[in-house]
Amino acid sequence: MSLPKKMHALRKALIAERLPALLSEDPALAQRFQDVRAFSALVRACEYHLTNACNIRCKGCWFFEFGHDKHAKEHKDIDVWREFANAQRKRRVNTALLIGGEPTLFPDRIEAFVNAMRFVSISTNGLKPFPNTEPFRNVTVFISLFGGGPLDDELRAIKPSGAPFTGLFDTALENYYQDPRVTFVYAASEDGIAHIEPTVRRIRDNGNMVSFNFYSKYNTGHPLKMVNERRLLAEMLRVQVAYPEVVVNHPAHIEAMVTGKAWCGTFGHDTCPSVSQDHPDNAQRLENGHPTLPFFNTWKADLETLEVCCTSGHCGDCRDSQAVYSWLMVALASSLENLDTLRMWVEVAESYWRQFIWSPYRAAPVLNDTRAPLEPATEGVPA
Repeated sequence: MSLPKKMHALRKALIAERLPALLSEDPALAQRFQDVRAFSALVRACEYHLTNACNIRCKGCWFFEFGHDKHAKEHKDIDVWREFANAQRKRRVNTALLIGGEPTLFPDRIEAFVNAMRFVSISTNGLKPFPNTEPFRNVTVFISLFGGGPLDDELRAIKPSGAPFTGLFDTALENYYQDPRVTFVYAASEDGIAHIEPTVRRIRDNGNMVSFNFYSKYNTGHPLKMVNERRLLAEMLRVQVAYPEVVVNHPAHIEAMVTGKAWCGTFGHDTCPSVSQDHPDNAQRLENGHPTLPFFNTWKADLETLEVCCTSGHCGDCRDSQAVYSWLMVALASSLENLDTLRMWVEVAESYWRQFIWSPYRAAPVLNDTRAPLEPATEGVPA
């Protein structure tokens, strides 16, 4: 028996041995466990680069930093995209995570996946509004945000020509005011500790949700060696407690992103589950026996070439929020030490699914702002 099969069998046996006894101690937790595990089993995801194009050039964007836009030529024919999305569904993939480039530049391609898949999410910079009409009402919209406060413009408000502009976060707020599909993916950084709470408050008042990410500076030699790491972590955890109706992260997820450690071990290349199953460079990773996401692949925009993983492929400085969440989600067998660790796993899984409009764990955010919806901003926005 190969090592992956042997370790899978051991995890399965451990779960069968320990899980029933733990759940019998807490019937309410048992029901929550059954519910979240049943929903999780419905979701079989792949990630797709919808385009190589983008209408801004964020500092630290791994897609352009590492030349992912130049590695494969994107398909232009919408019929090819429709055929590809339908073929993916036939492979038992029912969830599309659409990234770019900038997906909102090609709503027809998004629609191809909406028609083929059960669940669809897009990642956008927020500069362009995405229609909240059929067939897009159940598409989760993740909006990137770097640093918070003035740092967001400094890091992201840059035209493809290199010219800066202002008001990108304001534009995103206006474009997606009271949009229940939206979660801002807020990459907090040590430079922006003072901006975290005011930024979360603005998102709350806009009627949206927040999922913390961790801003790693790809253009430095040691992006995770931060003098203020503990201060950053403490502030992210404090704000999560202060705004639990808005911040979807579980505290254990926040700590895992910043430190790389959790109750289930250490996050890194050898343990990250969000690797393309069919990419040849992942053969050694797949053979080490640590769990991975079944069916998962990340496809380039040529619809033929695979990326190594869900993000940059540079594992040494990666703390991608979704990759870290996936790592915690596949750690059930490592969460059976006692009832507290099992409860931790259940809570993390529930918080993970809160991000998605199509999930039963999504709750409507509390809206504290009484403004009328604003017209999208035009000044300072690149044409």
